[in-house]
Amino acid sequence: MPAKTGAQYIERLRKANNNVYIHGERVEDVTTHPAFKGAVNSMARLYDLQYEKPEKMLYTSPTTGDKVGKTFMVPETVEQLIERREAIMEWQGVTKGLMGRAPDYLNSEVMTMAKAFEFYGQGSNPEFAENARRYAEYARENDISLTHTLIHPQVNRSKMQADQDDANVALHVVEKNDDGVVVSGIRLLATQAGITDEIFVFPSTVVKSGAKDDPYSLAFAIPNNTPGLKYLSRESFDYGKNSYDHPVGSQFEEGDAIVSFDNVLVPWDRVFILEDSDLCNRAFADTSAVVHMSHQVIAKDVAKLEFLLGVTLKLMDSIGIDGFQHVKDKGTEIMLTLENMKSHLYRAEHNAKLDKWGMMTPDFEALNAARNWFPRVYPRMTEILRILGASGLMGIPTYDDFSNDEIGPILNRAMQGKNVEGFERVQLFRLAWDMTMSSFGTRQTHYEYYFFGDPVKMGMAYFDQYDKDSLVKEVDEFLKQQDVKRPNFNATQRV
Repeated sequence: MPAKTGAQYIERLRKANNNVYIHGERVEDVTTHPAFKGAVNSMARLYDLQYEKPEKMLYTSPTTGDKVGKTFMVPETVEQLIERREAIMEWQGVTKGLMGRAPDYLNSEVMTMAKAFEFYGQGSNPEFAENARRYAEYARENDISLTHTLIHPQVNRSKMQADQDDANVALHVVEKNDDGVVVSGIRLLATQAGITDEIFVFPSTVVKSGAKDDPYSLAFAIPNNTPGLKYLSRESFDYGKNSYDHPVGSQFEEGDAIVSFDNVLVPWDRVFILEDSDLCNRAFADTSAVVHMSHQVIAKDVAKLEFLLGVTLKLMDSIGIDGFQHVKDKGTEIMLTLENMKSHLYRAEHNAKLDKWGMMTPDFEALNAARNWFPRVYPRMTEILRILGASGLMGIPTYDDFSNDEIGPILNRAMQGKNVEGFERVQLFRLAWDMTMSSFGTRQTHYEYYFFGDPVKMGMAYFDQYDKDSLVKEVDEFLKQQDVKRPNFNATQRV
């Protein structure tokens, strides 16, 4: 079938009846439940956009001839790589970068499986290569929406999974039979969990495993309504309020969930890696998945910064602070961050090269720098918006306050800005508050900080792989060139 519409996305969710729990109750219909319907409707808008802008969002399937989503397209030229990113930006233009798990994120990983499928056939299970190839085609042709889970529960981080006191709490292999692999245990932390079609279980890109953890070293994909699979959702940050009071939380609250597997059968044709810590450790890097996923993420970050800068500029103007030196300097800080991220993206695309699988792959040095840098600076970007909003981000009446005949006119006058009435100024300030200070906003900051994992561990990995030798050698050569005679020190004088 061709790319799906928003209505088809919603209907699939209704029929799937995924096993989702929130606030201690099982959700009957995620498409209408207050905790999920805002995100569901936003996702539906993204799928509808594919048909509103087919020239940007769709391309012809190489196997069926149907029009399918361009975010599944394997780029073989720089032009196609940019085309794919432009399709990503169409979706990010809708979500303002505030849905970190919009479909294009995991579509990037699926896309690499279509080309790098042979990677999964290494080791003792060569048939897994064909599993990966077929799954990539299936996901593309059916426009499958995906959640994913990468990490084990935070029980005792000082021990490997095999050495935990309760070694069975983490997702692990229970048995293998003619039908497939039976797995049980817990995984964290699935974003968009029950409002997607299927779940990708893959290894962490940061936390590496050893041979003792082979029983926990898995990669597979199954439908979200598979028997024994449960999503245990955290409290929703969409409080069912109107879009005036919670302008972004009411639309883009994706939710996060603990994933419980209770003797879940994974059919053999859905298994990609099984009990192989070495393959798990190499999967994202060797298939170029981490590069293409980072490409999507940096595009998302650019969209997010553009929107945050726009909100900041409009807030500055609304209360007449845009002429002050320190205010301009803070605005400049966001501008410099945005332009820096754009430069990383440009370099990544224009220095792209074909990888060993035949994919036009962005320059990872540029993307790796950007994905390490952004988590460190995004908290500062939200801080700037909070500082400039000052007490105005605390004194923000609600829509109901303005709708009250007795106090509404008072508030409209009291809350006026330089060139805007109170109702409009508060609407803007509620947007700034919802992006930075509400439960939704603070989750965004926390989410970005840990997007790819612990920034310190990422930084250590970045430091270790960085080309340091050439730089040190340059300094050594410079020092050798100096016309300096070394004194003849007496060895007995050394301390």
